[in-house]
Amino acid sequence: MTVALAPVDADVAARLLERVRTRRPRVHCLMNTVVQKFVADGVTAVGGIPSMTSSEEEVAVFVRRADSLTVNLGTLDAARRAAIGVAASVAVAAGKPWIVDPVHCDYSPARLAFARELSMLGPAAVRGNAAEMMALGLRAGLEGGPAVVITTGPVDRLLSATRSLRVENGHPLMAGVTGTGCLAGAVIAAFLAVEPDAQLAAAAALATTGVAAERAAPGARGPASFGIAFLDVLATLSPDDLLTHARIHDDRA
Repeated sequence: MTVALAPVDADVAARLLERVRTRRPRVHCLMNTVVQKFVADGVTAVGGIPSMTSSEEEVAVFVRRADSLTVNLGTLDAARRAAIGVAASVAVAAGKPWIVDPVHCDYSPARLAFARELSMLGPAAVRGNAAEMMALGLRAGLEGGPAVVITTGPVDRLLSATRSLRVENGHPLMAGVTGTGCLAGAVIAAFLAVEPDAQLAAAAALATTGVAAERAAPGARGPASFGIAFLDVLATLSPDDLLTHARIHDDRA
């Protein structure tokens, strides 16, 4: 018997943004050191409450207090690897949703092996660019693997075991600001905290950051002013903005 899937559209994104704003989920971000402030500001702007510690001695406590977790492999050293292992174990044991961002796993065999190990611990989502996701070679919905596999780019593609979605929002200036992709992972984590369907949550989150980028770009003079405008728009973005501008498509439709 085939189970009918609910449609995924701008209305879903609008409702989930409103839910994030209302619930203000705590998101623990094991983020690369280059973009920590930008990501913390972005999570706050969208309506979440970020925490950022990567101390192995403290991370378990912070993850237990959080509603979701985002793991980013951008600046990976022995101490951060150990903290990530602790955080992932706590999230799995506590049943908290979490996402893996396998930054540059296509560059390093050791990083690729670690990314694969994390991806088979049952995260809600794994999100990366085309090269990273090709290197990982993941399939959504397999036992132990992620519920949704997300490949971001000019068009974001989100694959689950039952559905393929596309999010077509965004702007080329996003590529000129270090951390927009990392922030997208953290925003997905915020949406995962309020929506159990990982694919719906991720699509709504990517539409949110994409629409914010589109609205911020016209007034920007370059990447620096765009980064500031992007955060400003993200903080003021309304569900009505998503109803009007979000472009989410189901490939089966």
